Amino acid sequence: MATLREVRQRIVSVKSTQKITKAMKMVAAAKMRRAQEAIIAARPYSKKMREILQQLSSVQSEGNPYFTSRPVERVAIVVVAADRGLCGAFNSNIMKTASQHIEKKYGDLNRAGKVQLFCVGKKSFDFFSKRNYEVAGKQIGIFSSLKYETALSLSQELIQGFLNGEFDVVEVIYNEFKSIISQKTVIEQFLPIASQVEKKETKHESQSDLYIYEPDKEKILDKLIPQHLNFHTWKILLESNAAEQAARMTAMDNASTNAEDLISSLQLSYNKARQGAITKELLEIVGGAEALAQAGG
Repeated sequence: MATLREVRQRIVSVKSTQKITKAMKMVAAAKMRRAQEAIIAARPYSKKMREILQQLSSVQSEGNPYFTSRPVERVAIVVVAADRGLCGAFNSNIMKTASQHIEKKYGDLNRAGKVQLFCVGKKSFDFFSKRNYEVAGKQIGIFSSLKYETALSLSQELIQGFLNGEFDVVEVIYNEFKSIISQKTVIEQFLPIASQVEKKETKHESQSDLYIYEPDKEKILDKLIPQHLNFHTWKILLESNAAEQAARMTAMDNASTNAEDLISSLQLSYNKARQGAITKELLEIVGGAEALAQAGG
């Protein structure tokens, strides 16, 4: 059984940990608020860009290299995780989903060394670099100061690799921000676009006839696609960043609550042990007094 001193030291230790988790929760809450504002601001632009692309893709997609599907012999997969831990199951869910997806869909290609991973976040790189995966690129330490140039660099690398035939399909696995308590793990095809952009029904196609395009639709489509892919990469990083901060805030809140419960339990144990020690001392005093009285009698 733990002594009073040990229990008291543990109470002090848990209280110190609780102060840290509360501070981390406040920091994560402030970062999440900014990240949430950024992703909410980016979503309307991304949605409208997607709608325009859907309309134009119904005009000319055949022959366009961004829409061309090839036999899948080489694959690039972007796995977006966090640079740090202490965010609950945020990182582990991504790693588990990515590993299962690769094994289920591209198991033979992966064993043949034809699946290339682009790891975003230190946790992603640490996980896959220590296992039987070919890591072709990494982006570490980007979420502390997230910039559009980072997304542009990653997007251009993926686009050029696809157009040059280095890989036949590009997929992205990341956490999408839904709410403070909810993040959704998403597996999304980045290239080719043909299977990514949903072609709407005739209603959508008929609406495109109401617009006059200058220059022609084909030239606009060629210019719009790279911009769409660049901004979509940026949106993915924003989604993951907001989801990470929300997961960390929730995890630190749970840790603080658990610490409070543990402190209450330890305090109760301490009080019981202290009361038992006092009772024992009183019994010893009473017993000693009775022994003296009997000896004097």
